[in-house]
Amino acid sequence: MRNGDFAVNNRFLRACRREPADRVPVWFMRQAGRYDPEYRQIRETYTLLDICREPELCARVTRMPVDKLGVDAAILFSDIMVPVGAMGMSFSLQENVGPVMEHPLRAEEDVASLRVFEPEEALPYVLATIRHLAKALPVPLIGFAGGPFTLASYMIEGGPSRDYVHTKTLMLARPDLWDRLMSKLSQAMARYLRAQIQAGASAVQIFDSWVGSLSVHAFRVRVKPHVQRMMADLADLRVPVIYFGVHTGELLADFADTGATVVGVDWRTPLDRARQRVGTSVALQGNLDPVSLFAPPEVLRREVETVLELGTQSPGYIFNLGHGVKPSTDLAQLQRVVEWVHAFDPANSPYPPSKEERA
Repeated sequence: MRNGDFAVNNRFLRACRREPADRVPVWFMRQAGRYDPEYRQIRETYTLLDICREPELCARVTRMPVDKLGVDAAILFSDIMVPVGAMGMSFSLQENVGPVMEHPLRAEEDVASLRVFEPEEALPYVLATIRHLAKALPVPLIGFAGGPFTLASYMIEGGPSRDYVHTKTLMLARPDLWDRLMSKLSQAMARYLRAQIQAGASAVQIFDSWVGSLSVHAFRVRVKPHVQRMMADLADLRVPVIYFGVHTGELLADFADTGATVVGVDWRTPLDRARQRVGTSVALQGNLDPVSLFAPPEVLRREVETVLELGTQSPGYIFNLGHGVKPSTDLAQLQRVVEWVHAFDPANSPYPPSKEERA
């Protein structure tokens, strides 16, 4: 695989497709962020949304972890709420809080007013950033969007929530209205992801971060069909699609059944148990506890090796955290993790794959 005049490291894409790779690939959710002094300096002048709207600057920030950490994939620097603004809902990103909606969505007319936008018209700067990166990156670029439940939770609650009372109440009391909202969100996000892929993203991730707050039954009835529709809408493009959420151990089998290529796993579920739940038709991604990065290097290394030993028991594995990099993380710790992952030899693991798995 080549990009311009240089060879592209494609081990991430090979692992997504459960093909052999020369090393275990690694990247980190929120790998561009406040742990990096250079990024903090940029944020002294620009807000997060300012960066998103400046393609050259956004491309620079997206590439920083590739150059500094040596990761095997870049993920577009953006926010899952960017397309929500394009749908017609005003919001702000408040420091140490997260997205805050100007007017929470609660009624029929709120859902009716949401627009399923054209990405080229509504978010041209996102696609311009992707086109720039696709020509220059030595690794694949991952695009992304929020999952329908997670976006709905912010829109309905008005911001972050611990219990999702308004969201679940709407889902249970007004399933008709809920399904209309889910349909709009899934359609809009599938269209947004398609545009990212057509602009040059080699893979995409759906961040349904808070869907783990649902019961298995609620997920299957009220969310899963809409995620399956998103996956089906992207299937013809034949690029890997990662589906991720936290607190989703009991949902992993259903995640695999959505049509995802890769299932992301948070740190609560051991990867061998996750593999039992998802089967052998998808790749796994995860799942080091982000807080492990604050441990002494010798302790961190043992944690990394434990994750690797469990993850590499079956083909199709991508090392990542179980959630995003925390802002106060030491950059050197991330560099160490990448070095250890790339040096790991599954053949010397105390948990070697079985003959059937190697075949």
